[in-house]
Amino acid sequence: MKGVSPLRTRLFWVGLLYFAQGLPLGIFLDLLPVYFRQHGVDLRQIGVLGLLGLAWTLKFLWAPAVDAWRHHRRWMQVANLLMALCMVALVGMDPGQPELWLVLGVFAVLSATSDIAIDGYTVEKVPREELGLANGVRIALYRVGMLAAGGLLMLSDRIGWAGTYLAAAGLLAVLAMVCRMAPAEAPRRAPRPRMADMRRLLRQPRVMFAGVAVLLVLAWLVGRQMGWISGRGEAALATVAAGLLLLAALQPARAGSTALAAPFASLLARPYMLAVLAFALTFKLGDAAMGFMVKPFWVDAGFGASEIGLISVNVGLILSVAGGVLGGLVTHRLGIFTALWSLGLMQALSNLGYVYVANLEQAGDISTAALYGASMAESFTGGLGTGAFLAFLMAVVDSRQAASEYALLSSLFALSRSLAGFASGFGAELMGYRDYFLLTFFLCFPAYALLPAIRRALLAGDPAARTEGAQ
Repeated sequence: MKGVSPLRTRLFWVGLLYFAQGLPLGIFLDLLPVYFRQHGVDLRQIGVLGLLGLAWTLKFLWAPAVDAWRHHRRWMQVANLLMALCMVALVGMDPGQPELWLVLGVFAVLSATSDIAIDGYTVEKVPREELGLANGVRIALYRVGMLAAGGLLMLSDRIGWAGTYLAAAGLLAVLAMVCRMAPAEAPRRAPRPRMADMRRLLRQPRVMFAGVAVLLVLAWLVGRQMGWISGRGEAALATVAAGLLLLAALQPARAGSTALAAPFASLLARPYMLAVLAFALTFKLGDAAMGFMVKPFWVDAGFGASEIGLISVNVGLILSVAGGVLGGLVTHRLGIFTALWSLGLMQALSNLGYVYVANLEQAGDISTAALYGASMAESFTGGLGTGAFLAFLMAVVDSRQAASEYALLSSLFALSRSLAGFASGFGAELMGYRDYFLLTFFLCFPAYALLPAIRRALLAGDPAARTEGAQ
């Protein structure tokens, strides 16, 4: 980019890379639930997408490997090319095939890996004094990437699902080439020490046993939900997983292997942190429980992919961003604690809009205007709640180890989304949409029982600031 300032060049590449980060997540969250429901897939099976989404929650586990081996542009390029191949592989597959779900699991892991590389590249390339500008560009273009997925959804009514997957594959392949063309990173002489810490951690028997046990539990949940295992198979998986967890608990920790766990131990040692962790898990629980069932409801109510893509995805994302911005302003004006309970209440009340519409649909008198209104209200108030919630997470971490603590808290938030998404299919299938959406309203309130402890945690403030004030 000859003649263009270095700042503009950096922001240009930040924008392109975060567009590439937003597109796969949009495909996963917005495209796939509609595809499955239009093909008659059971709601319980659609909920399995929530478990596959754990890839984004757990990506911190292999982030040190990406960081240590570096070559971020290669990671991005290879991940996007393989995601494109995943999209091609979906063409002609039957939604009930186990192989299709394996492809989607690989797609989720590849997308999470690309996220790690893009984040690492951005941190290295953007100077600290430009992070504010870069963050604004990052958020905006990330959302545009998700909007592009909404555009693909709208396209599916015209060119069919095979054509849509091929179009997604083509776009991902182009993004792979774009990622490779990004400016090279500066050379680094030595690998980061965190990788050595990770190797020491992984060599612990307790970590290996626990890791395999978690994988077996996930296999059991997916297999049971999809009907791939039953009877003796279920019993065998459960027995082996329980045995491995018991072995993990009995293994002593090795000396010198706690470097990675130190920030988390420090977090747990602070007052009210157990309440903070529980709050991070539950504040958006009602919102998360709606997630994967909203678009199947649109399909069952008789709406096509074009309308779903336009209103539920694209307009919804725009309103979510607007709600997030307004939520940040309200939080600044009212304070974090007041914003949490007041904006959280608005977030909860919006779920009742879907209860009303589902009741109309059940009576055979669905109103397009009512559904559009419920969707817009849910998106906007979800943004309001997110604005207050993210401010809360930033306020309770120790600024001396903010990255590690914020990663843990945001991972808990993402974990609740994945687990609630998994359970949502079972709930909607068992209860019906109306009663299940009403349940999600009540799921918004367990977090409110923790508000007294949350107020005290906020008053306790940043440990770093207290330490400096005492000196």
